[in-house]
Amino acid sequence: MVEFISTHLGTFVFLMHVYVFILAIFVGFELITKVPPTLHTPLMSGSNAISGITIVGALLSAGLKEFTISTIFGLVAVIFAMINVVGGFLVTDRMLKMFKKK
Repeated sequence: MVEFISTHLGTFVFLMHVYVFILAIFVGFELITKVPPTLHTPLMSGSNAISGITIVGALLSAGLKEFTISTIFGLVAVIFAMINVVGGFLVTDRMLKMFKKK
């Protein structure tokens, strides 16, 4: 009986992780498509802080002792968040160079 509950609880937790991941994909897509091009560069600066929080959460998920699908999702989240942070800093730096006096 305990194994039955443990197995189904593990399946439920896995499905909840997948559910949250899929919702995050849809919400992120909707948010990104609603941003006008003129606001994209300034918002990249602000999104770096959010990506920093994402990196912390992804590191917690990827650093688990057991190797599960959430560990893989955590690793993928770390990679994508780092790409976002580095890209955001590069774009912001380029934008700030445009406003420097020569």
